Amino acid sequence: MEDVPEKSYDPSDSTLKFVKRKDEITGDDTPDVLRVEMSCGHAVDPNSLTAWCRSLMDQGHFIFHCPAEMEGTEEKCNKQWSYVEVRRHALLTDEEQQYFEKKIAILAAQQYCECKWCPGCGTCVERNNLTNLCVLCTICLREKGKCYQFCWQCMKEWKGLAPRSDRCDNVGCTNIQLETLQNCDTKTLPFSNIPNCPKIRACPTCGVLIEHKEMCKYVICTRCHIEFCFACLQAKRICSITSGYSRACTVAPRQTRIPVWSRSSDSK
Repeated sequence: MEDVPEKSYDPSDSTLKFVKRKDEITGDDTPDVLRVEMSCGHAVDPNSLTAWCRSLMDQGHFIFHCPAEMEGTEEKCNKQWSYVEVRRHALLTDEEQQYFEKKIAILAAQQYCECKWCPGCGTCVERNNLTNLCVLCTICLREKGKCYQFCWQCMKEWKGLAPRSDRCDNVGCTNIQLETLQNCDTKTLPFSNIPNCPKIRACPTCGVLIEHKEMCKYVICTRCHIEFCFACLQAKRICSITSGYSRACTVAPRQTRIPVWSRSSDSK
């Protein structure tokens, strides 16, 4: 997506609530910049709002939240903004709207569905049984009149007995995610000074692979939004009972399986 010129509000637009306050995303307080008040009460300009929401999508988030710091506390506002509000106040161009809406749809599908493109017909197929790599394409069955099964892992026509959860009989059918977990480098987690921790972990709730980049040992999964300890792999609420941000805990061994996401566990 190409860069677009700086955007600015029309001062005669009576549908917007203009305010003379600093931008709560960037902290900019240049007096001659028009800013609007979002539904949460914090001020933004169209350029900072666009950049912030794009950065959230780059991190795998498709729900937009206000990052403003609450006065007198260390907490953030975190109020949710609807896409309609973001689109209006960010003055999204037609090209930006297409980008945002496509990205939001892809991220939402990745979170809520187990979907891939059937190698037989090219149709998007949802996998209902997350423990079985053998998938039957009903579109191929209906349009071609024959049973077509493919491997969810290597994306080739299925070979061997089914159901299977590890691999099919195609040559080279291996779990790349497991290989990544087994072969990734280790690092010392800063701040808590925990040595020899794998740099990449599978989220213990949903199985998405996460690379540790921040200082804190606690990370929030971009897919299921569960916060867990990158060292011991316990949920933060459990790890923090005996440990904390700055104290070391036991480093769990390299993972040998990818957790299957049970969405009912999200609220626990």
